[in-house]
Amino acid sequence: MTPEEFRRHGHTLIDWIADYRAALLRGEHPVLAPVVPGELTGKLPSAAPDQAEPFEAVLRDLERLILPACTHTQDPRFFAYFPGNSALAAVLGDLASTGLAQLGLNWQASPALTELESVTTDWLRRMSGLSDAWHGVIQDSASTATLVALICAREQASGHSAVHAGLQSARQPLVVYASEQSHSSVEKAVRLAGLGRENLHAIEVDEAFGMRPEALGAAIAADRAAGRRPCAIVATTGTTATTAIDPIEPLARIARAQGLWLHVDAALAGSAMILPECRWMWAGIEAADSIVVNPHKWLGASFDCSVYFVRDVTQLVRVMSSSASYLQTAADGAARNYRDWGIPLGRRMRALKLWFLIREQGVQGLQRRLRHDLALARWLAARVDATSDWRRLAPVPLQTVCVRHEPPALAGEALDHHTLAWADRLNASGRAFLTPARVAGRWLVRVSLGVETTGREHVEALWRDMQAAARAALAERVMPS
Repeated sequence: MTPEEFRRHGHTLIDWIADYRAALLRGEHPVLAPVVPGELTGKLPSAAPDQAEPFEAVLRDLERLILPACTHTQDPRFFAYFPGNSALAAVLGDLASTGLAQLGLNWQASPALTELESVTTDWLRRMSGLSDAWHGVIQDSASTATLVALICAREQASGHSAVHAGLQSARQPLVVYASEQSHSSVEKAVRLAGLGRENLHAIEVDEAFGMRPEALGAAIAADRAAGRRPCAIVATTGTTATTAIDPIEPLARIARAQGLWLHVDAALAGSAMILPECRWMWAGIEAADSIVVNPHKWLGASFDCSVYFVRDVTQLVRVMSSSASYLQTAADGAARNYRDWGIPLGRRMRALKLWFLIREQGVQGLQRRLRHDLALARWLAARVDATSDWRRLAPVPLQTVCVRHEPPALAGEALDHHTLAWADRLNASGRAFLTPARVAGRWLVRVSLGVETTGREHVEALWRDMQAAARAALAERVMPS
């Protein structure tokens, strides 16, 4: 493809994306893709074409085959999982990043990549109210950031065993602590860091689903008495199921007293820290060792853009560095080499989409949007609280409302079946997409707000649709066979 062909096809593709986003605003697509497993596979050729195809044919199949199998995360009626915003300014930043095709092996490989990432992550640090003791690096996801944090914690606790005999030389099992509500990526990181699933100890939570500091202290004492070695605490600001808030300040005191690494998972809620009124949620954060914030969730940067903040860069680089001769340059020591700040050797110019986003919307514009989402969540929570047979199951500190329809005649497994039935009915309608979760042994439905284009009218329609789906599921249940 020549530059002129790229120009022509690129204009067509940009127009297509703009039309697609406009169609989402008009509600022209079912939010959840109405396909079955293997349906798209069956429509695609089993082998690659031997001869070049006209690019127009590729774009036609994008519309005809790919689009119908997409779940529309940018639809204002998307309330599932977590907001996965991809603001159009960030889309353009991602396009520019791909077009520039920088390869961030070291500073010399792309001075612009390295220095823009340094500046942009520092913008986010300042926007979030963090002190200048923190230093940021962009990872692909919170899962990777948490893995990096636990590898650093492992090395700190084991006297840097990786450069010697590894964990096989350890006499005491290293233990990681997280709440019962922590993300599944914590368990995965514990496994991949070689610590072993059995050495992840789940700490009980309070009535608001936040970790109990006294339970953590008791667990650490019990492990030490049993000959195990406490290694790290993973606290969460905004858990996935309920957006619960672990109390960072008392957990940090325990971490300091016990000499443990404290990692804070603020993947979703970290975006809210650009609002001064939300920073109570991570009071005590300055005593943590590392934090992860995902601008590719609520803030609006296109996936993937996960910022890992760390206080002790020396420890991070000691664990993650690689020094092959072909990577060494005269700039080493005078400039950052982000290959030493994470697992991959090379890196994309991810900072460009975050830079585009912040400049196009400004801090105040981003703050207005998040406050709008918080207000929508409070509005929905109030409707649930005021409606008989509906119950809110958790506090609403952020943008997620956890609800259940509880008809008087249903309890236990019957209530679980009803919860899943009305959620499935609503999702199958294409009018919205919600995700259930199991909390405290029972199913509930999460309404996760935060899509950039979601307005009050969409939430009002959702609330009507939720009630209608619950009534229909209940009526279907009581109908004689």
